[in-house]
Amino acid sequence: MADPKGFMTTPRQEWARRPVEERVRDWDEVYVPGALLPIIGKQADRCMDCGVPFCHEACPLGNLIPEWNDLVAREDWRAASDRLHATNNFPEFTGRLCPAPCEAGCVLAINQPAVTIKNVECAIADRAWEEGFVPPRPPERLSGKTVAVIGSGPTGLAAAQQLTRAGHTVAVYEKDDRIGGLMRYGIPAFKMEKRQLERRLGQMRAEGTRFRTSTAVGRDVGAAELRARYDAVVIATGATAWRELPVPGRELAGIHQAMRYLPLANRVCEGDLAVSPLSAAGRHVVIVGGGDTGADCLGTAVREGAASVTQLDIYAQPGAERDEYAEPWPTYPKIYRLSAAHEEAGQLRTAPAADADARLFAASTLRFTGDDGGRVRALELVEVDERRQPVPGSERTIPADLVLLALGFSGPDREDGLIDQLGLALDARGTIARDDGFATNAPGVFAAGDAARGQSLIVWAIAEGRAVAAAVDRYLTGTSRLPAPVSPGDRPMRV
Repeated sequence: MADPKGFMTTPRQEWARRPVEERVRDWDEVYVPGALLPIIGKQADRCMDCGVPFCHEACPLGNLIPEWNDLVAREDWRAASDRLHATNNFPEFTGRLCPAPCEAGCVLAINQPAVTIKNVECAIADRAWEEGFVPPRPPERLSGKTVAVIGSGPTGLAAAQQLTRAGHTVAVYEKDDRIGGLMRYGIPAFKMEKRQLERRLGQMRAEGTRFRTSTAVGRDVGAAELRARYDAVVIATGATAWRELPVPGRELAGIHQAMRYLPLANRVCEGDLAVSPLSAAGRHVVIVGGGDTGADCLGTAVREGAASVTQLDIYAQPGAERDEYAEPWPTYPKIYRLSAAHEEAGQLRTAPAADADARLFAASTLRFTGDDGGRVRALELVEVDERRQPVPGSERTIPADLVLLALGFSGPDREDGLIDQLGLALDARGTIARDDGFATNAPGVFAAGDAARGQSLIVWAIAEGRAVAAAVDRYLTGTSRLPAPVSPGDRPMRV
């Protein structure tokens, strides 16, 4: 501990966001540039260097959080970068996109605001790039073994980087025209600018990882053909089969899945389109679903100039404090959180029907109604109780001429034929079945990330990518020195 009393004398201070009126006029990251470094040393000093640091257990990557907190407090940025990258391939991604279960597990969080672990992580990652602490690390020698990684989200990229550094020749196959998966076309630029992604991809190319874009395995190239061409295959395609909303009026025009809407907005930012064909400009937007994807749609619709934006969450509004009986420390609690998008919507009063931040809690969709042309014009909803049962007399109608469904994902998409062509077994949840070593029922084929685990967090995706890389390395060589932070059966801490 650089300062044994830091947690008693220094209050929690987070990275400041830019003023709402400024940031909603662009797609840049929401935080004030340069405002993190002046405060982060004192924030890192709040870490108590606990004898049993539960932040380790809360993070599936096993990040060495007290160690790099101490190094940041002492301004040893190179050593801090080394300790951070020892367990995390992409801290600049997690430092911006992860909901930080490590902070929920911080021992200080038992009775005080947690250490700003996520901000410290981001500061280390950004400083490491600025100072040149993360040069490419190509292998000293090649193994002669080849691996195909299908999918270029965080799982696929982590697996590819680990296997490349172990000496294997790795090719990453991506069905989209650019590498990155949901980080490229699902995550809005105001949460993570794509330069963060491009910088890391440049490092991976310099290390020897090869990328094949616009190639859907199962459609553009046969899955069996690919398997025959490589010594091992890793499936990291994510859980992209979205959940539907089977209510009357679903067939009306103007109702779209969130993952149809968000990629188009990202393509505008990439320069591919002048205007999104699903732009929210001038429209009354309703987002069905209260999770992170819904919040991403909210922030995007606000920037596109929607006439109004309302987000429906079927769950009741959570409290501001942890429920010590239902979700005791150090589990990740369901509490009221105000994302940047919700802060924007609240200040701009985008949802007249909502009390504060554009969200209507405990709200369930009954039906959609449309005009004579078959286009959606309104959404009828009802309040629900704790058992999700309708509350009599609580029905209401709100205007809606663009509806976005953000209801999560049920498993991997089978449309391309990858799963069927390889004859892969699925489990009861519809995700790819695998054994304790990440191996599927097809010899030499491994599965990791959301495609096998189910919808999860970016830290779990990266952890699975690192772990499956160790499993593949062992399969190819008989042994492995690569770290394996998680097993297929591991799950987040819960009661």
